[in-house]
Amino acid sequence: MRYEELTIEGRNAVLEAFRSGKTIDKLFVLDGCQDGPVKTILREAKKGDTIVSFVKKERLDQMSETGKHQGVIAFAAAYDYAEVEDILKAARDKGEAPFIIILDGIEDPHNLGAMIRTANQAGAHGIIIPKRRAVGLTATVAKVSAGAINYTPVAKVTNLVQTMEQLKEEGLWFVCADMSGEVMYRQNLTGPIGLVIGSEGEGVSRLVKEKCDFVTKIPMYGDIDSLNASVAMGILTYEIVRQRTMSSK
Repeated sequence: MRYEELTIEGRNAVLEAFRSGKTIDKLFVLDGCQDGPVKTILREAKKGDTIVSFVKKERLDQMSETGKHQGVIAFAAAYDYAEVEDILKAARDKGEAPFIIILDGIEDPHNLGAMIRTANQAGAHGIIIPKRRAVGLTATVAKVSAGAINYTPVAKVTNLVQTMEQLKEEGLWFVCADMSGEVMYRQNLTGPIGLVIGSEGEGVSRLVKEKCDFVTKIPMYGDIDSLNASVAMGILTYEIVRQRTMSSK
């Protein structure tokens, strides 16, 4: 796996990164290393709910850019994450019904970057991604977003299902993209809405799909039965835009 986040190596550097409040997505520690400084780093990682992996020295050597990792390498987000409340506030500040994109398991940084760009152009108030099994805000994501990453908040959460439950209490309802659903033109996609897009290989996970209020699909007439995830997201996003625009007239 190739990491494109900001790489932080060495015990002092990693500890200072945690203490400065920087968002650390992943921490790799030499397997079996439990001395005082490492224990302090692990305590800081636990506070921030950072994903920690204990690996062999060979793995650390492969990931190291300096050759001086001291048994610890951290990967920080290239850009800061927002909170879910920041996304809701963005909608309130504009006097609009919340429009949120939920991305379930998107691992390709080019797809995520394109999705952030589309979400920005479509006026979505923000994007929510899961902490595990998904790409974060890497340098490639930022580049592909063409600057949209600076304007569209992206929140990273531990549990998508729990987050969706909390958002339902705020009045949102959720529609997920799946070929088992009703054609998007026949569904009401107005109001406070969360659009859920899954990965190209797996689609929307079962538990997330069960939490959705209904399922929708894009009509397709070709010889294959799927679209690139970012393309599918763009099509459904602009159907939501169309319906929201028509309902406001």
